[in-house]
Amino acid sequence: MLSARKITNQQPTPYATEADFCRIFRSDMNRLYLLSLLLTGNHATAEKCFVRGLEDSGKGSPVFKEWAESWARRTIIRKAIHAIQPRPIDRHTSGRVAGGDSTGEQERIAAVMELPAFDRFVFVMAVLERYSDQECSLLLDCSRDEVIAARTRALAQVGRSADMLPNRVGVGSGKPLVRGNHGCAGQPKVALPAAISA
Repeated sequence: MLSARKITNQQPTPYATEADFCRIFRSDMNRLYLLSLLLTGNHATAEKCFVRGLEDSGKGSPVFKEWAESWARRTIIRKAIHAIQPRPIDRHTSGRVAGGDSTGEQERIAAVMELPAFDRFVFVMAVLERYSDQECSLLLDCSRDEVIAARTRALAQVGRSADMLPNRVGVGSGKPLVRGNHGCAGQPKVALPAAISA
């Protein structure tokens, strides 16, 4: 029969604290807010999701420190889903990003924000955040087929938007992002949106 042995020199498991989440939200503020904005489609709701994500990240089940950044992102996604409640039948777009000069980055953000809410959520989660179809379907409370169809529509629409852009710089890269024709002679080179080419 096995008996319990006392383990010596065992240190407590390093769970993330509220201070760790505050540090993550402070240091990664721009990326986390952009995630919230791309999901919600408007600045006011994005700000609320960002703040609620900060407040709720450290609450509930303990999270290992190594997982804290992905947990913060997932919390923002969950808050945005709760705020917007995207459904596969929702075909309304949220509109363009307001303000400032039109740059390549703003045009790419606008292309995503012009997607219908459900397609936008699937695009951000599946393409940008690399969630599996199964994870997306569970979080969005829909079937995997609906996720696959929404991702296909979103990629097509974002691709059409990219075709209208001149060859631009990838988000934050500082260099032109032009992909080759993958060995097909006589085919023109195509500029891909940064989200797809990254």
